[in-house]
Parts: sequence; C-alpha cells; structure tokens
Amino acid sequence: MSILYIAAGLYFLGMGFIFLYSLAQGHLLFHFFKFKKDPNQAPTQTPNPWPKVTVQLPIYNERYVVERLIDAVANLNYPHELLQIQILDDSTDETRDLIQTKVLAYPKLNFEYLHRTYRIGFKAGALKEALPSTQGEFVAIFDADFVPEPDFLIKALPYFSSPQVGMVQSRWTHLNQNYSLLTQLQAFALDAHFLIEQQGRNQQGAFINFNGTAGIWRKSCILDAGNWQDDTLTEDLDLSYRAQRKGWKFVYRPEIESPAELPPILSAIKSQQFRWTKGGAECAVKHAGLIFKESHPWSIKFHAFAHLFNSTIFIAVLLTSLSSIVLWWGIEANLIPSELFLATGFSMVGFVLVAAVYLVSYLAAQTYSWKALVEAMWKLPLFFSVSMGFSLHNSQAVLEGLTGKKSPFIRTPKFNLESGSASLQANVYRLRSLPLSTWLEGGFGLLFTGMAVMGVVYGQYLFLTFHVLLAFGYSLVFISSLHTR
Repeated sequence: MSILYIAAGLYFLGMGFIFLYSLAQGHLLFHFFKFKKDPNQAPTQTPNPWPKVTVQLPIYNERYVVERLIDAVANLNYPHELLQIQILDDSTDETRDLIQTKVLAYPKLNFEYLHRTYRIGFKAGALKEALPSTQGEFVAIFDADFVPEPDFLIKALPYFSSPQVGMVQSRWTHLNQNYSLLTQLQAFALDAHFLIEQQGRNQQGAFINFNGTAGIWRKSCILDAGNWQDDTLTEDLDLSYRAQRKGWKFVYRPEIESPAELPPILSAIKSQQFRWTKGGAECAVKHAGLIFKESHPWSIKFHAFAHLFNSTIFIAVLLTSLSSIVLWWGIEANLIPSELFLATGFSMVGFVLVAAVYLVSYLAAQTYSWKALVEAMWKLPLFFSVSMGFSLHNSQAVLEGLTGKKSPFIRTPKFNLESGSASLQANVYRLRSLPLSTWLEGGFGLLFTGMAVMGVVYGQYLFLTFHVLLAFGYSLVFISSLHTR
C-alpha cells in the first residue's frame, strides 16, 4: 500500500501545482482583457531630437540567414548618422566571409564588425564585450533568425520618453508559421506568451522579460543592472529581473511586430526548449529568494514566482502521468476508491483557465474569425498532447537548472526555408544525434498507449483522456525526432 500512498501524494502534488499555475494564467488573461479595453497605445511624445542607436547582431555560424538579417537592418528607417550597427560574430565557418562581403553593399552605413576567436560567455559574453564600444544611448538587439521591419526603431523609441523606462520589447511574429504542423504548434505557444502573458504582466506592472531579441535597451539600464552575465542559459531573463528589481520600468508593445523564423524540425525545437527551460530554472534559483525578501507587492511576487518557475509545470505533468499508472492499478484492484479522485475536480478549473489562455491568444492572433475558432478546436488538444510529450525532455532541463548542473549554450539551427534557396536535409547545422531521452519518449508512447487500451478493455475511464493525450504526444515527439535527424 505504501507505493499507492506515494503515488497518490505525487499525483495530488502535481495537480496542485498545475492548479496554482493556472490561477496565475487566468489572472494574466483578466489583465489582457483589461488592456484591450484601455490599450494606451500612443507614447507620450516623439523624441526630439532622435537619439543615437546601436543595433547589435549576435552571430554564430549563420550562413543561411545572416545576409537576410544584414539586409533588413540596413533598411531600417532611421537617420544613418544616428545609427551604428555592430555585428558580434563568433563564427568559425564561412559566415565570416558572407558578413564581410555583405556589409560592402552598404558603404554609407556605420558597420562595426567584431569577431571573437573564443566564445567566452557565449551570447552574453559577446554582448558584454561589445557594449563599451557602443555609440548609442539605446541598444537594439536582433538574433540571426529575425527580419526587423523598417519602422521598428521609429515605432519603439518613443516609449522611452520616461527616463525610468529601461527596455521596450516587441512581439514576435512568424515568417514560416504554416510550413508544417510543428511550426503551427510553436506559433500557437508563442502567441500565448506574447499576446496574453507579456501583456497581462505588463498591464499590471508585474515583471516581464526581454525575449533575447527584437527589443531595445537603454544602455544605462544594462550597466546599472550589472551588465550581461553568463551564469545562466537565459541571459535575457536574468538581466530583465536584475533591472526591474532595481526599479527600472519595462514596456511591452504587441502592435510592434518583429518577424522571425520558427525551427522547422524537432531536434532544433528541443535544443531551443532545453535552453529556455533550463535557463528559466537557473534564473529562478538566482532571483526567486531575493524577490521574496524584497519589498514588492504580493501580486508582483506571485507573478514573478509563476514566471520564474513556469517550466516546472513539465515536472508536474511528468509526476502526475507516471503516478497515474500506479493509481489506475490501485483502483482496478479495489485497493483505493475511485471517488478519492473527485477531490482533484478543482484541477478541471485549472485546465479550463489554461485552455482559455491559448484559445483567446489564437483567436486574437487570427483577428477573431470563425475560421480561427474552428482551427483552434483541433489545435488546442493537439498542442496540449505534444506539450505533454515534451515533459520528459523539459523536466530534465528544469532539474539540471534547479540543481546547478552547468551545460554549454547550444544554438538553435536556422534554416531560411521560406526563401526557397535552402534545403532542410542539406543544412549543415542540424543536430543529428539521438539522446537516450528520445528512446525513453518512444517507450513512454508505447506505455501510455497500453494504458489507454487497458482503460477501454477494463472499462476504467478515469484516466483515459489523460493517457490518450500522453500516448499521442510522446509518440509524435518520438517519431518526429527520428524523422528529422
């Protein structure tokens, strides 16, 4: 019986965490609607005169997209005499030659090419080393897979009218959203972050984060907050919290759109997810205790904790899924009453809240059409299923982050497939090895498929929907991992 008690404890613990997370999401959704009623989109004033701006482009082996990026930045609608463009290049391949040839096409622009032989500190190290030579009062940052629109600076800079504003973040949009089912599901998730979470937090004055790219920093804010640091894998989240803890204000503007490429294959998605989830856990260890001790309102602390520990949701899903197998057996053997799990009925409220966040964000991204509503009806359960299929992979990342295990910064391969000039199979940056966790995902797919079948055979339907979603999610993640090596 002891194993049943342990399983029940883990199950209720996981469901309780999911419920608390859903309350935070529901509160953000409330403030999203409040923002819609009073968006206050107009900045207080236009800069006069316009300030000098440095645009930083951190690059590492980006032969497929670097020329597209340079072209886009060169076409920014901003006075050339007020614009400095720093290319922070850590590349070890032909990307270096492509960059130096491409900048020659823009002789009137102020390009500064900075190449490092050793990637000390990875992206954070490159940004920190380049900061002393920046000429601008403001620093805009774009990763290699972004294509900033010409009016980006003109639209974003007016929001720095208050000297307390340290950073302005734009909304990511997607160049290749309709490339495949995987890119559609990524867009589904990212739109919830940028349309609900970022707006919901910013509207109530809670901490938000610079998303690593497509934003502008006040240089003095970076320096005052302690500059870029490389002790976490998410240097953007880390600096964001250090700056806001010191009293700097951040602004998020959803109407300023920054198109970017979504990873089209699962190995690239996994490397990105691992870095984001592990880095988020590292930042939670670094900041959560300090925020709790500091004199912030309790609502700010609550959302900061929900934000910093949000990746822990994958551990909660993993615990509840594994413990549900033992509990299914206990119920079938009449060792525990199924009525016991009526106590978890509160969790259904949580699932409804989380589902509402993703449903509203999808409808908002698609301008609230009936077609979008119909699409959301099948994308929503599919998204939940695939997210569950990532729980093993991302739980490993979270545990490593919480326990302090260090790992290198693994870049996400870029493809530029929408141009028609690049091939998915020929991409030299693809991650082709299969880790042990991928084979475990295949095993979990079989395991939960078996549990779903047994649920039907034995007429035990309590966990059937949960097990079907897990079976499909793990199986799809496993098969996609094999297919995209």
